[in-house]
Amino acid sequence: MKKNALLIGLGLLVVFIFVGNAAHIYQLPFVDKLSAILYDYRLQLTMPRTMDSRIVILDIDEKSLKEEGRWPWGRDRLGLLMDKLFDKYGVAVVGFDVVFAEKDESSGLKVLQRIGQNQLKGDAQFQATLAQIQPQLEYDNLFAGKIKNRNVVLGYYLTNQGDANASGAMPEPVFPAGTFNGRTIRFTSWNGYGANLPELQKAAASAGHFNPMVDADGVLRRVPMLVEYNGAYYESLSLAIVRTLFGQPKLLPGFAEGSKASGYAVLEWLELDTAGGNLKIPVDAEVATFVPYRGKQGSFHYISVADVLHDRVELAQLRDKIVLVGTTAPGLLDLRSTPVGEAYPGVEAHANMIAGILDQNLKERPAYMVGAEVLWLLLIGTALSFLLPQFTPLKATLASAFVFAITQGLSLVIWHYGNLLVPVANSMVMIALLFAQDMSYGYFVESRTKRQITGLFGQYVPSELVEEMAKHPESVSMEGESREMTILFSDVRSFTTISEGLDAKELTLLMNEFLTPLSRIVYKHRGTIDKYMGDCIMAFWGAPLPDQAHARNAIIAGLEMLATLKTLQPHFKERGWPEIHIGVGINTGRVNVGNMGSEVRVAYTVMGDDVNLASRLEGITKQYGVSIVVGENTKNAVPDLVYRELDQVRVKGKDKPVAIYEPIGLPSEVGKALQDEIKLFHEFRRLYLRQDWDQAELQLMNLQRMSPDTPLYGIYAERVAYFRKYPPTADWDGVFVFQTK
Repeated sequence: MKKNALLIGLGLLVVFIFVGNAAHIYQLPFVDKLSAILYDYRLQLTMPRTMDSRIVILDIDEKSLKEEGRWPWGRDRLGLLMDKLFDKYGVAVVGFDVVFAEKDESSGLKVLQRIGQNQLKGDAQFQATLAQIQPQLEYDNLFAGKIKNRNVVLGYYLTNQGDANASGAMPEPVFPAGTFNGRTIRFTSWNGYGANLPELQKAAASAGHFNPMVDADGVLRRVPMLVEYNGAYYESLSLAIVRTLFGQPKLLPGFAEGSKASGYAVLEWLELDTAGGNLKIPVDAEVATFVPYRGKQGSFHYISVADVLHDRVELAQLRDKIVLVGTTAPGLLDLRSTPVGEAYPGVEAHANMIAGILDQNLKERPAYMVGAEVLWLLLIGTALSFLLPQFTPLKATLASAFVFAITQGLSLVIWHYGNLLVPVANSMVMIALLFAQDMSYGYFVESRTKRQITGLFGQYVPSELVEEMAKHPESVSMEGESREMTILFSDVRSFTTISEGLDAKELTLLMNEFLTPLSRIVYKHRGTIDKYMGDCIMAFWGAPLPDQAHARNAIIAGLEMLATLKTLQPHFKERGWPEIHIGVGINTGRVNVGNMGSEVRVAYTVMGDDVNLASRLEGITKQYGVSIVVGENTKNAVPDLVYRELDQVRVKGKDKPVAIYEPIGLPSEVGKALQDEIKLFHEFRRLYLRQDWDQAELQLMNLQRMSPDTPLYGIYAERVAYFRKYPPTADWDGVFVFQTK
């Protein structure tokens, strides 16, 4: 034990780190992320994947929009929908996953009233007819009459944008202000809302909010059952629908027995006293409930609203059903990221929650689970900290695997049979770290000399490449050879002016402040730094170890360098330094790489025409008002990025013209508006090369209106104006020739 005292002490330190995270003393974000992933995995593993016939989703889908017109529809049509649902089909309850916050003026009543007040003011027949038909044209009142005395639940949303954004009428709270005085409960609190028109809210049986509780990773796993606004407490849409279904039973808060006297003030459940028995809704510390997803999208029957309006639905499909009116149309923006789908309709999340309340299969994460997790971490963590150092590698592996399996197995059993959410992320990471620490300790101690050599070489190439070279030294050659590689040059704009404004010490600090993070980015993406040339970084990809993705890694590194430098500007400003802007040139081609130099000094470097071209591309970034330019070979090697084709150029020292491009990013990261702008610019380029100056100038004006601060458009505007005055020769190929480096 004395021999392993250091290792045992490190193990106990790991244990207490994860105990602190489990006890919410501090937060380890990566553990929370893992916990969310494990929850999703367990949910997907155990969800029933069956259809629930009790709940029907009336879908405002593309078909409905095509037949009925764009949303929102006239409320006369919605009134007709209510008549059909309740009178013809006999549904049990209708819930709206939409909000009616604005008046419906689509009937034209205001226009008729204005005519009656002006042009036909003295026309008695017109006035009489208008008075007669006016009730039929007041669509909001008409719709209010259709939902009155019917089981209709409206939806609304809450916001933290301020009370000034409050609109419409809120329903009566389920708990008035002051209900939970003396108890510290973490309700989600809001200071604004978007609710329904007062006449609609007054006519409806109830209303509930449809605010989700989105986790840090953007995934909808929970819904707040109760939220706080202006001191009062309001129910969710799913809860309001269930209460309406059962005739508005009283909602009761549930606390652990004797909790207030003992200071344990956490709200643990909500309860509905229905004729068929009590319905219990467990809530967590934020008064939210996990959505019990039944499966992927389509776990409930979808019916197009248009089919109901046009009597294309059989009675049995809707008789006595709970009906949710919502949308799956992408243009109406009610698609959510969930554990069971990345574009999951929000209305189906409400349907899952309603089904879970009715089936009483909601997962619980009571507050006492914190204490249970802390005890479990202390138990297994302390045991492994003392035992693993005594075991052989095989026994340590078996012991860690056994504890790991027990932890996972118990959590799954309790999940399935007890509906309890047992957090296991802290346990899993702690077990893995304790095992890794035990296995790696001896290795690092025994290989100290090797690490020193590796650390020295790691100053020049990324650590992961050093490790690969150490494992496979036969794959590394320092002799000169020809390879397909990608080269990057980055250079500071107007560096001479910047250096003249700083003394030597400040200039050195500035250089270190921006070269260090940019160099780390090169290393991060498996690049090798060839050299620093003053303010310039030269790096390459594809050596000393082969890299099949060398072009991609270089582009991603270049884009990240620009993004990182942007985040450093406020720091530079605080230090009184000027803003730093760089140009990045990247080119791919066959070059010579290896140890080159003299008997006095050698360096592992690259040489060749394509290296020179990369340097030229960096130099012409400022000519086009962009920060990064790549050559045609690089663009062709990574075709799945979004690029802006800048020009075809002939750089100094090369006779063959090359196409140059500005990489923008992955399609998923580039907004549609920017992609459309790039397509328009490429169309301009086609017109420009055809010498269709009129159409080219028109496209250019559109581009300048879209993005007036883009220097590229001004550059081409000058070219078009020049060619109008001095038309190019008949053999003009559109290539721009640079006379300088």
